[in-house]
Amino acid sequence: MPLTSDPACLLIDGTWTAAEDGRQRAVVNPFDASTLALVAEASAADVGRAVRAARAAFDEGSWAHAPAARRAGVLTATADALQEQREELAVLETLDTGKTLSESRADVDDATAVLRYYAALSAADPSRTVDTGRPDAVSRVVHEPVGVCALITPWNYPLLQICWKIAPALAAGNTVVAKPSEVTPLTTIRLFRLLQRKLEQAGAPSGTANLVLGGGAIGAALAEHPEVDLVSFTGGLATGRSVMRAAADTVKKVALELGGKNPNIIFADADLDAAVDFALTAAFLHSGQVCSAGSRLLLHRSLHAEFTAELARRAELIRLGSGLEKGVETGPLVSAEHREKVERLLAGALAEGAVLRAGGGRPSEPELQAGFFLRPTVLDGCHAGMTVVREEVFGPVLTVELFDQEDEVVALANDTPYGLAGAVWTQDAERGERVATRLRLGTVWINDYHPYVPQAEWGGFKQSGTGRELGPSGLREYQETKHIWRTVSPAAQHWFAG
Repeated sequence: MPLTSDPACLLIDGTWTAAEDGRQRAVVNPFDASTLALVAEASAADVGRAVRAARAAFDEGSWAHAPAARRAGVLTATADALQEQREELAVLETLDTGKTLSESRADVDDATAVLRYYAALSAADPSRTVDTGRPDAVSRVVHEPVGVCALITPWNYPLLQICWKIAPALAAGNTVVAKPSEVTPLTTIRLFRLLQRKLEQAGAPSGTANLVLGGGAIGAALAEHPEVDLVSFTGGLATGRSVMRAAADTVKKVALELGGKNPNIIFADADLDAAVDFALTAAFLHSGQVCSAGSRLLLHRSLHAEFTAELARRAELIRLGSGLEKGVETGPLVSAEHREKVERLLAGALAEGAVLRAGGGRPSEPELQAGFFLRPTVLDGCHAGMTVVREEVFGPVLTVELFDQEDEVVALANDTPYGLAGAVWTQDAERGERVATRLRLGTVWINDYHPYVPQAEWGGFKQSGTGRELGPSGLREYQETKHIWRTVSPAAQHWFAG
């Protein structure tokens, strides 16, 4: 039996409602394949109602033109509510995604920080005055909200990713229709229940924030809807391309974060203990289901034997289990279908000549058989031509490639259609900065892996996406730039003689 059955979990025009046709979808716990909840499954008609509500709320104007302090107050109050329910939200996120409770707690804290950051940033006036060279003219550049924003988020960081989008969207004065992944919608539903109360208390129009649930067809309906002004999507490359095509007919703004195939470069002079430790974290945090996962280890040849032996030894010791259980270090993959995809890529790698150094299969423990587990896997003997090296696996699979020279490893790292993130490990500060500059990546860590702050932009080069989230640029994604010119003392020019 599901923990809950909540047919009224679509938020449309300020009202929690069931899907118009009554359909529901099961949400599954990846630890044991049990049903966590039954939630509403929206239809295209529900999407239309949500978009119309958001359009009416935006065009009414009171939210778009509200004082920045009013909008900031909603974000701050929502952040406070997240902290008040921190443990409950973390447990729900772990049940839904399979990640460890410590990771889920960090996600709640990070989501809180993002809301507070954009609450503070919205108070700053980004407008500027332009020198026209004329004493009788005043020229200003201002930033205004885009309008109705469709926010489509992935299954691996459901609470955090929706906050990355909704915080700048609302701070800028937009109205929104959000669609979380159909696989992990539970914390997004909970967030919107908190947010809706704060919007009502602030007197925001009823359609300011709307929530629809469902699969890819619902995301497509949002992307192609003529009354949506912007689509922000985080997810896989193939779906991102579809979103871009769907948005093209109405030439709406599009922001895409599409993952990566991220290099983790280890030079011969790196601190080996730290580099091995971070290589494990980079590859196996959340069972590798992280867009910035360091799944591609580029290792100096002189370190090969020692480094890979220790890496494989420690990978075999990683403890799998329920994310709610103390001492568990990583959980399952999100679904049976996703695990099968990862297993196909793993089998293909071995067929192409990769050498298995650790993992490579499902765990044998009886208590893990019902869930979607896969052992952390280290593949040695890899090269840039292999499918497993070129395609985003999005699972606990780390490939090892060797290099000899700096120029060689830079070329290897950049030899990918992606460009999201990566790291450089060296005790030579000049080399670290030099290589970081040459890497075609949106984020480069030097002697670290994975940290980020809301103040710094996040996004990728090449096919890792368009636009940026977080930082001041993350707010600009949800704004239009307008030039306002005023002539103080207009007079006839007599350009045309008649």
